[in-house]
Amino acid sequence: MNTRRNFIRTTGVTALAGLTGIETLFAAMKQKTGKTSGKGLVLRFIPNDLQLRHVFTIANNSRKTTPDVLTSLEFEGVTGYGEASMPPYLGESIESASKFLSSLNLSQFKDPFQMEDILSYVDSVMPGNCAAKASVDIALHDLVGKIMGQPWYKIWGFDPADTPNTSFTIGIDTPEVVRQKTVEAAPYRILKVKLGQKTDREMIETIRSVTDVPLCVDVNQGWTDKQMALDMIHWLKEKGVVFVEQPMPKTAIDDMAWLTANSPLPTIGDESVQRLPDVMKAKGVYHGINIKLMKCTGMREAHQMMTLAESLNMKVMIGCMTETSCAISAAAQLSPKCEWADLDGNLLISNDPYKGVQVVDGKIILIDQPGIGISALDSKWKI
Repeated sequence: MNTRRNFIRTTGVTALAGLTGIETLFAAMKQKTGKTSGKGLVLRFIPNDLQLRHVFTIANNSRKTTPDVLTSLEFEGVTGYGEASMPPYLGESIESASKFLSSLNLSQFKDPFQMEDILSYVDSVMPGNCAAKASVDIALHDLVGKIMGQPWYKIWGFDPADTPNTSFTIGIDTPEVVRQKTVEAAPYRILKVKLGQKTDREMIETIRSVTDVPLCVDVNQGWTDKQMALDMIHWLKEKGVVFVEQPMPKTAIDDMAWLTANSPLPTIGDESVQRLPDVMKAKGVYHGINIKLMKCTGMREAHQMMTLAESLNMKVMIGCMTETSCAISAAAQLSPKCEWADLDGNLLISNDPYKGVQVVDGKIILIDQPGIGISALDSKWKI
């Protein structure tokens, strides 16, 4: 598995080399399972709005629902599941995802183990559509893991005991609601607080009136003055905050690099770090990156981003949108190799159709089930 750390450097961009250890394992499994029937992959998808338990407010918008598309890939009687969650800032919708997924011809692929070829094709069909692409990637990983009879954290060689605690998100709201949310979050050992408005100090003080657990903050590009941002970070450190996510606009690269150089807390890039090429660009601008499957087209590229960031001595956080247990369980397969996790998207919704990764006393508990480790709670979601 050490071969996954080899890199190909071309045109100034660092890319991950082929995972020869996994490819060898795939070849062995293919030989064991025998010849294919000649039928290709079958893709299906259905729309599904996610209902949030509370109105979710960040620096620049609020919402009560999140558009979502559930996918499946079938091959010779085995089905893998995926998901595209599309909060407004991604620029995707159920309509755009449906158009993209309808344009794919996955029946041309007769062997699901040809993951590089399949996912390279999916990425090439149209620009953008990262969440829609992630839904195919997740379903393919789930499918291949099921065929192999192994969860992906084992395929990658990760120790499930190394999973971090997940943070639980407290959105921007009135002091009364913030107190209520904080009380509800009592089982969690770290809280993620949304900031970026004039109420930032009030938000932190309100939470501190209820709990003294460690906090991390996500500003969602809400601070525009670097000196003010630095002053806030010094104050936040005194309040028990452990890192600051995307404090300034993603376009303010020089100001952000200055802030990182002077910050007493780690800074994490989120909106500014979407896909693999962005990791190298983030070096020196942030201390670390927040990887999300919906931003980077899924598990394949997330794994590449994580490995590259590790080689650059950057910290890694695995994050999420508001998602079902499908995408959360997929992201959790990567969590043993991350410093921090923010995988609470399924806990923020009231209509999760799947059962998957668990959180016990705030810690992510991976399930020893093949693929991404989920099961449908109702037969109607077995698409």
